[in-house]
Amino acid sequence: MSLTLDDAVGLTRTGDVWLFRGHTAADRAIQLTTNSPVNHVGMSVVIDDLPPLMWHAELGRSLPDLWSGTRQRGVQLHDLRAAVLVWAGRYGQRAWLRQLEQPATREMEEAVLRTIARLDGTPFPSTAGLASRWLRGRVPTRRPARREGDLETTYCAEVVAITYGAMGLLPKGRRPNWYDPGRFWSGDDLEMTTGFSLGGEIAVQIPL
Repeated sequence: MSLTLDDAVGLTRTGDVWLFRGHTAADRAIQLTTNSPVNHVGMSVVIDDLPPLMWHAELGRSLPDLWSGTRQRGVQLHDLRAAVLVWAGRYGQRAWLRQLEQPATREMEEAVLRTIARLDGTPFPSTAGLASRWLRGRVPTRRPARREGDLETTYCAEVVAITYGAMGLLPKGRRPNWYDPGRFWSGDDLEMTTGFSLGGEIAVQIPL
């Protein structure tokens, strides 16, 4: 199944995920270091009369962050359509949409806004730091998991995982760095709270 970008943007709701796969050396490095078929994931934020927004983390500062009003690297809130066009056009990425099959409640949307207020502007780690963080997420530890407020850097899948956790969509017990972009790809069978699930990938057709 596929949709035009405009149709996908018109259809998306809070909690849907957008997945991206590229072919540059940096994209391949992320895919290899996280053992993932995709290298980027973001989440839709569609609340009241606001335009559809993309909540994610990236190295670039191509677009203004709509929470802070500045251009910054790291965790960012962007106009969704503009963000997809940047990732598809400037970064040469293919894009897919996966929809949350049960609409987010008002309480979930409020949790999203609180998470944005906490995390917006958190720096993105280096590639080496990303790999180290991903590996640590898979090693059992007796130490308590860091809270999101303790994060000095964070990458895209952690942002979505922390936000999903705040929304009550993920079971407790997993550290945010256990998640990578591929966890949100259908082939990984993401474990979610009972009653919630993501639909299959919808390929998004990007206008020339």
